[in-house]
Amino acid sequence: MIGSNAEIEKKSEEISAQDVDVISTPKIITIEVLRLIRDAQQQHGLRHGDYQRYRGYCTRRIGRLRKALKLPQGDKRHYKKRDVGVELIEVKNADERFLHIPLMLSERAWSYAMQLRQESNTEPRKKFHLVNKLRKALVYAQQLKELCGSKICDARTKLEAEAYVAWIQGTLNFELSLWKAAAENLKHAQVVYENLLNALPEEEQTLYKAKVDELTPSLRYCAYNIGDGASMNDLIEMRAQGVLSNLDSLISQTKSQSSETLQTTEWRGRKVTVRPEKVRLFLLSIQDLDKSIEKAKTINSKIEIIENVLFDCKDAISAVRDEIKQDPKLRQSDNGGPVSGIQYLLAYLSYIRLIRTLERNIYLVAQAKQSLDEEKSSGEGKKVRPQDLTRLYEIISSNVTELQQISGLEDDKVYQKEIEVLSLSFKAFRCYYIAVTLVGLKRWKEAVALYVRSTNYATEALKQKPKQFNLTDDLKQLITLIEGCKFSAHAYSVLEDDTSEEFIASGKSQKSSKPLFERLSEYKEDQQLNTKNPNVFQLTPEMEPIPCKPLFFDLALNFVEFPSLDDKLDSPGAKKGAGISGFVKGFLGWGGASK
Repeated sequence: MIGSNAEIEKKSEEISAQDVDVISTPKIITIEVLRLIRDAQQQHGLRHGDYQRYRGYCTRRIGRLRKALKLPQGDKRHYKKRDVGVELIEVKNADERFLHIPLMLSERAWSYAMQLRQESNTEPRKKFHLVNKLRKALVYAQQLKELCGSKICDARTKLEAEAYVAWIQGTLNFELSLWKAAAENLKHAQVVYENLLNALPEEEQTLYKAKVDELTPSLRYCAYNIGDGASMNDLIEMRAQGVLSNLDSLISQTKSQSSETLQTTEWRGRKVTVRPEKVRLFLLSIQDLDKSIEKAKTINSKIEIIENVLFDCKDAISAVRDEIKQDPKLRQSDNGGPVSGIQYLLAYLSYIRLIRTLERNIYLVAQAKQSLDEEKSSGEGKKVRPQDLTRLYEIISSNVTELQQISGLEDDKVYQKEIEVLSLSFKAFRCYYIAVTLVGLKRWKEAVALYVRSTNYATEALKQKPKQFNLTDDLKQLITLIEGCKFSAHAYSVLEDDTSEEFIASGKSQKSSKPLFERLSEYKEDQQLNTKNPNVFQLTPEMEPIPCKPLFFDLALNFVEFPSLDDKLDSPGAKKGAGISGFVKGFLGWGGASK
């Protein structure tokens, strides 16, 4: 190992104690190696896996650096190698770009090696060229570490250079199948990056955390090949995360001797010879499947692991069926004869496929229940409904039916009894969620009937003690839950009957316009109280008629004598004016003479 953990922790403490302003001083050089190469990789091809483009960028970058720093390697005719020495950086106001030259040289060799790795799938001879390029990358990485060991570089730069060298060394050992050395170097790089992660501020931790996670699969694969602490379930879990694309070829390359030993398998007291290679590899891969599922932290990761196994199981079943088609003698049980070994193996694989499918669906139910509980607690809109759970349990019931109909197991009474217990258990859960759906529709009587049926199914299943999927505790909780739900639905049913009778007797609508404070003695189901404007109290009172005030100031009118106004009125014989019509006649001259 390149360095001890104590030295790494000591250097990381130096980083956390330094001030940020130290980086900007001319006497100290700081190079964020990981950030520098990661930005260059993302901007020049590696986002799409184009190593050739990144290699070309490194070559151009090296040329620009040497020209800017006036460090050419000869002229156009002659070549003279000039490496970056310590004397170039241990001067006043040294340029940190001198350190970029060995870093880019190492990156160029590494990217060439990764390009050759892609091409070596079709041209195996390029494997030797790949190893030589990684050795060359290691030489330049060690040169970078030597330069960063100078007193002019801060502790962070030294740690980053040390981690980079350990990673390149571990990659080279990995390609050479030196698993122990590869594990030591990669683990050393991971420890350095973890200490950097803890020493840096939070906004800079994302990049280093991603690098630590990137090294984990390689370390687990090294441990698997060493044989101390890793098993087949680690590979299955890695493949579920998208790290390993072809599990069958990986197992056949690394553990072919294990598959050779698995010549027979035993199921339900009968041993069967396993001849197809693909079936042997599949049975080997699922030996520790349950442990792998237990290690998975989330339900989604558990589901992914099971789905990947189902794909492999489908291929294994196809291999067995192809073998049966090629040999007609293996079909002797089709006419009612005894079940042959290859057909029993096919039944075993079919059982594995169906039981794992059933397990996957149970995890889907658990995921839906979790989402439903979160929606209830947060009060958000419903994305998961009881109908969805009902549909999932119907799918599970169909899986159980297929388990009962596996060819060759129809007369196995013990097996059929086990599957019957599973069927009763899942019927109980399905009836419960159908009842919950009916409660939402206010069909209380049907819901009560289904609650009773669900309780009967669960009680009958508990009597036979289900052994698979740990259903005993779930069934007991279901019975306890149904007791409260059943009484609640029954109460709602009675209330609905009472309100319907009152509606028939009165002939009026159940909805009342009276506010709540006026009918506290009456019990009615008023949905308006759950709205934003509940009719609880009438804040503005209604207008009411009231008597007028007494007329205090009008009493004297009865005793007042008003003066006579006869002289002001016209006498009866007074001449009245002709009005406007007479005026018009006189003006026009045809009204006649006045008399």
